[in-house]
Amino acid sequence: MKYRPEDPRNSNSDRFIMSKGHAAPALYSMWVETGFLKESELLSLCQVDSSLEGHPNPKQQIVDVATGSLGQGLGVACGMAYTGKYFDKSSYRVFCLLGDGEMSEGAVWEAMSFASYYQLDNLVAIMDINRLGHVTLHPCSTTWNAIVVDGHSVEELCKALSQPRHQPTAIIAKTIKGKGIPAAEDKLGWHAKTLPKDMAEMVTKDLQSRIMNNSKHLYPPSPIATRKAYGMALAKIGRYNERVVVLDGDTNNLTCSDIFKNEHPNRFVECYIAQQNMVSVAMGCAARERNVVFASTLAAFFTRAYDQLRMAAISECDINLCGSHCGLSTGCCYIRTSRQDSAIIYNSNEDFHVGEAKVVYQGKDDQVTVVAAGVTLHEALAAAEHLKKERISVRVIDPFTIKPLDVKTIIDNTRATRGRILTVEDHYYEGGLGEAVSSALINEPGLNQVRLAVSHVPRSGKPHELLKIYGIDRDSIAQSIRKMLSSSTNAK
Repeated sequence: MKYRPEDPRNSNSDRFIMSKGHAAPALYSMWVETGFLKESELLSLCQVDSSLEGHPNPKQQIVDVATGSLGQGLGVACGMAYTGKYFDKSSYRVFCLLGDGEMSEGAVWEAMSFASYYQLDNLVAIMDINRLGHVTLHPCSTTWNAIVVDGHSVEELCKALSQPRHQPTAIIAKTIKGKGIPAAEDKLGWHAKTLPKDMAEMVTKDLQSRIMNNSKHLYPPSPIATRKAYGMALAKIGRYNERVVVLDGDTNNLTCSDIFKNEHPNRFVECYIAQQNMVSVAMGCAARERNVVFASTLAAFFTRAYDQLRMAAISECDINLCGSHCGLSTGCCYIRTSRQDSAIIYNSNEDFHVGEAKVVYQGKDDQVTVVAAGVTLHEALAAAEHLKKERISVRVIDPFTIKPLDVKTIIDNTRATRGRILTVEDHYYEGGLGEAVSSALINEPGLNQVRLAVSHVPRSGKPHELLKIYGIDRDSIAQSIRKMLSSSTNAK
């Protein structure tokens, strides 16, 4: 690449798009080699005060556009290449690194057609083919200059990159995921996971030595991450109902649907990184009530399947969607699961019903009702325990479902706590729990609602740090309750 280390966004420099945004640490490491970043900065990766987030974003000068939602990088690269060739009439080139999993995305093939049609000979797509993803050929490949290389050979890569250019170039780099780390090399289940400390130390000392994986449990029995609870529950109901079918978008080790996959492999359907198609396939599987279908991927990825979800709703299709690593989506039945471990609130005999909330914490003379869901429910419970020491009594409600919302339980308990209600959610102010409760209370006189939610686009960081920064942690909840009570006293 042609670039200026001291000026990453120089207009004459080549462009680089890391479409497989989860490989951001590799990108940062390369900029350490150029001298733009300091090696010590790498240790701050994903920390709340670091500019090096888990996926590339334009907050860093070395990044032009945010990536990480897979399948979109090549389209952005096409826009850059088109601008360079036809608008700027410049000699700079555009390089885009893609993972093989995202090659299933229709957006990738749309971008390839675009590049072919406009003869973007200044565009180079490097495809990391490590066998563990899924990649197919496409008619557009005949109008691209396709070169197959050993992705671990710098010599072969350099030779491919220096070939004459008369059409878009696709470098198909055959690689082995985790190469040089015997415990992880060419093995499934390591995506987005760090090596255990002891293994990492051994790799650092000698990459060629035999490395034995430690035997620590990835998740303690209690507390447990809700995504793992989801996977365990799927496997359990799969034992008793042979019509249960599970689909996943190449993220089964992250959504924990791999627990079902390992136990019921014949009823697990890998849809790869093609979320729109996955929802459509789920609809087909559930048609005529043939199967009980669960489809899971990272929550943010469901947003690209809105049209398919809309059609599923119109079709009154009985499908169940689970979005892991908490994001925003909608569906016929949608479940959010979180990444971090959480304390267990309910025992295994608890009955749950759609549209019925649970009062999980209350006293004799409660002064405020708090409605919270997911991780903020745990923060609300912690705040209630803390305020109890200050002789402030708080009632906490788990809505269980936001749609339908248990309006009666929320209104009855709010009136029981002198009309005071606080909603807190790991979500934006718009369109979430707070607005649902506001709508329920709109015609109820004498009720005062205060809302806590996320007001800015989130960044990387440890969960407890982010909860604090965005004002939805236990301390923020406690402070809001104190303020509500203080305002009521002053009003009198």
